[in-house]
Amino acid sequence: MKLSTVTPADIRRALLLREEIALLDLRFEAAFATGHPLFAANMAVDRIAIEAAVRLPRKDVPIVIYDDGEGLVASGAERFAALGYSNVRALDGGLKAWRAAGYELFEDVNSYSKAFGELVEARRHTPSFSADEVAKLIADKANIAILDVRRFDEYATMNIPGSVSVPGAELVLRAGQAAPDPETTIIVNCAGRTRSIIGTQSLINAGVPNKVRALRNGTIGWTLARHTLNHGADRRGAIGSFEGGAANARDVAYRAGVRHVSANEMAALVATADRTLYRFDVRDAEDYAAGHLPGFRHYPGGQLVQETDMAAPVRGARIVLTDDKGVRADMTASWLAQMGWEVYVLEGGYDGTLEASPPLVLPKPDPAHRYRRPYEGTEVAEKAMQAYLDWEYGLVEQLRRDGTHGFYVI
Repeated sequence: MKLSTVTPADIRRALLLREEIALLDLRFEAAFATGHPLFAANMAVDRIAIEAAVRLPRKDVPIVIYDDGEGLVASGAERFAALGYSNVRALDGGLKAWRAAGYELFEDVNSYSKAFGELVEARRHTPSFSADEVAKLIADKANIAILDVRRFDEYATMNIPGSVSVPGAELVLRAGQAAPDPETTIIVNCAGRTRSIIGTQSLINAGVPNKVRALRNGTIGWTLARHTLNHGADRRGAIGSFEGGAANARDVAYRAGVRHVSANEMAALVATADRTLYRFDVRDAEDYAAGHLPGFRHYPGGQLVQETDMAAPVRGARIVLTDDKGVRADMTASWLAQMGWEVYVLEGGYDGTLEASPPLVLPKPDPAHRYRRPYEGTEVAEKAMQAYLDWEYGLVEQLRRDGTHGFYVI
């Protein structure tokens, strides 16, 4: 089939103008992680039939596909056409042309979310403790609460001793129960840097009365400092916000430019045929399974901020979030808005008919094709961990050179 092409300059122009575009890398994830444009999303050619309907909900969305000379584009175009996608083009010259144009390539996965996290820390000077400082506080039995903001399965695999699982978007909702004494210092950790920075800054933005610090470099930093991690923990933070937390979260969302919509207004967004609309329920999986609004896909808020390219590969699309308590949606939306998304929070709706079903889980890719994150698992080389941290430290400068991000920090 004859496939139209676009140039790297065309892609850059679309990003700067906030036009909808799904720039898709057809290589396996391991190859994708070696270098790609900032807003490229990975959809390996053998995953198109599995993922496209979920990740690309509008069949006439502008899609641009590329590889790095592997010859995947023709097959990818045929697979999209077979699924009814009607606006598929190729990046003229592929990734080689992007390099030749002098445009930036970003390594790793979830790169622009991680780059945004580094920008937040640089702009807000998000406070942190080193691993040695936290270890001393633990040894001294100081008045601290360590909140792990990763997915629960990540926390259970390995965690800072004494920590409690409070996934990112749950922080404002649960911090009052996790640290009811305002004199308690809250320490927020993840595996590396991004989620702890965003989590710490979330609590600060929402006005928690406690002192809050990120664990600098997360479990990676803990390991590199020769401290021991625990395994198999199952402590979960209970619901209980601090005084004014919900109202403060709403104010944070407003300051970020988030708009709140009624069910009727959301229906108008759904009916807009020429725009992609993503609808996410940002609560935990148990709440979602017990009853959720029709049409909303489960994506916990903390992971949505971390994995935005996976959840919503159409840059320039609209996003609507829902949450029966509002706090998680407001805080998640505040970050997505700062990342340049047109994002809305749906008001109410939970007094109507709900669907009860488990979250949709896409089949996992072949492990041989997957990029092994330097911050997951328990057997990662220290050299790889340090290299990952060094890469993250350079992301703010790389964002500056790239110039297409459109991020801002409130």
